[in-house]
Amino acid sequence: MKEIKEYVKDKKIELKEKFDSFKEKYDIEPSLVIVQIGDNDASNTYIRGKIKDSNELNVKATHLKYETMTEGELLSLIDKLNNDKDVHGVLVQLPLPKNISEEKVKRRISPLKDVDGFNEYSTVVPCTPMGIITYLKEENVLIQGKNALVIGRSNIVGLPMAKCLLDANASVTIVHSKTPLSELKDYVKKADIIVSATGKYKMLDSTFEFKSDAILIDVGMNRDEEGKLCGDLEKGLPVKFQSPVPGGVGLLTRVSIFTNLLKLMNENLNK
Repeated sequence: MKEIKEYVKDKKIELKEKFDSFKEKYDIEPSLVIVQIGDNDASNTYIRGKIKDSNELNVKATHLKYETMTEGELLSLIDKLNNDKDVHGVLVQLPLPKNISEEKVKRRISPLKDVDGFNEYSTVVPCTPMGIITYLKEENVLIQGKNALVIGRSNIVGLPMAKCLLDANASVTIVHSKTPLSELKDYVKKADIIVSATGKYKMLDSTFEFKSDAILIDVGMNRDEEGKLCGDLEKGLPVKFQSPVPGGVGLLTRVSIFTNLLKLMNENLNK
């Protein structure tokens, strides 16, 4: 399998050509607005990466950052962006302050501009699951008929990831933090593809038994005992492929934002 960094590099070349072609054909400058409330370190890092990608792809990125904001003010801002014909994608960086409902925000972003794919009426898939399933398919990983294990049940990763794998005809099992360890070990032992999205360091480690040809996708983002960035999984597990952290799923997620943006722009031309 191609390393994720190389894969994403190639995907960006393809996307840039498509954005440039779109701009030339329709005389429209692709535009993405990123809204941030507060000064979360992880959010700052994610946004820097998204702006870097935007610059590489010739997409106009506008970063609107606020120290504080009420829920009503944020919803009003989203309405304004929804109605701005020069804005093609809207992304509200999570997590949000406790005074703002993430669910209300997700529902408020127009499905026509929801590059994250969080609105229930969106025509695009949430970025992390989409990035993973696209990578697996394009790297010719056989999914049909395989045992796939998803660890985590969030609406952002776990559940849509399970659906993506089901749609690809895998046999899918979802486990979570309340699954007994003995059962988790049994599921892991039988799994051909494992996607872990718990945010728990060493959710899987060398005490587990893996298939030697298993594919492990690590969605976690944690810090190890030395304070270094790491995922859910212990490094160097005895499998065919294990995605790295950093330099893994985060890159797939970011490139999927722009894949979704291009898809929405093309769809909206025909409305």
